[in-house]
Amino acid sequence: MFQFIESIKVEDQEIFLLDLHQKRVNETFAHFGKEGSIDLSKLFKNLDHDEDGLFKLRIAYDLDKKVRTQMIPYAIPEILDFQLVENNTFDYSFKFEDRKELEKMKMKSKAEEIIIVKNNHITDTSFSNLLFLKGKEWFTPTTYLLNGVQRQNLLKKKKIKEMEITLQNIKQFSHFQLINALNDFDDMFIYPIAKINNLPGSEEYLEI
Repeated sequence: MFQFIESIKVEDQEIFLLDLHQKRVNETFAHFGKEGSIDLSKLFKNLDHDEDGLFKLRIAYDLDKKVRTQMIPYAIPEILDFQLVENNTFDYSFKFEDRKELEKMKMKSKAEEIIIVKNNHITDTSFSNLLFLKGKEWFTPTTYLLNGVQRQNLLKKKKIKEMEITLQNIKQFSHFQLINALNDFDDMFIYPIAKINNLPGSEEYLEI
């Protein structure tokens, strides 16, 4: 079984944020004491992809450098509702292919998508980092599960700021949005905070 994945945006035959994806793959190999890495640029060139449109290049790999690639047409999802789900032990510090624990949390929830709460702090959804709007500024939780490439990119460009976001202060924000390698900072998909159906103080708070 492949242990790790990278999901990379490819639009009109151009690949995005490749340096940050490559850095994460390199860090994964280094963390587990393996020399060398996988050359993502070479992998992409060898695919000989010649279709326009938006695609997700999914690369599954293991520490023996075995690789499986898929080029999947992609559309940004619009989500109906969200639920806060508490899990104080969940760890997703590397982009593991095994998503069983995430799927289990989603199955238990009463919403289309979950927002994982860890030790009272807001982290990520099951597939993305989060941004929260306060006034005219966007903030991302300091307590992410996975430091996603888009999150790093937007922080570097100073489009967003980091902030401690907890169950105690989440209601201070008016809106939120989801970001990942394929979901950029996008005014089209901004959700009002009320889309979270069990905010603190509601009867359904953290019931799963």
